[in-house]
Amino acid sequence: MDILLIIAVILVLLLWFWAIWDVSRSRFENTYLKLAWLLAVLLFPVLGSIFYFQLKKNFTIKERKFKPDFSKAKPN
Repeated sequence: MDILLIIAVILVLLLWFWAIWDVSRSRFENTYLKLAWLLAVLLFPVLGSIFYFQLKKNFTIKERKFKPDFSKAKPN
């Protein structure tokens, strides 16, 4: 029984740290959304993390930062 509790605590901590890391790395439409999600994940580790990962795609910017333009490449 003790080993299951230890595994559950480790998994919850991994989910929590992963959510904090992902909130800090994601690009949100509004900077206040990033702060709100960070507070939700910090104050409610399990539910905040689960809700964040379920609703993340609705609040983040989907376009890439790096957009190379290969149309101006020199021909060989």
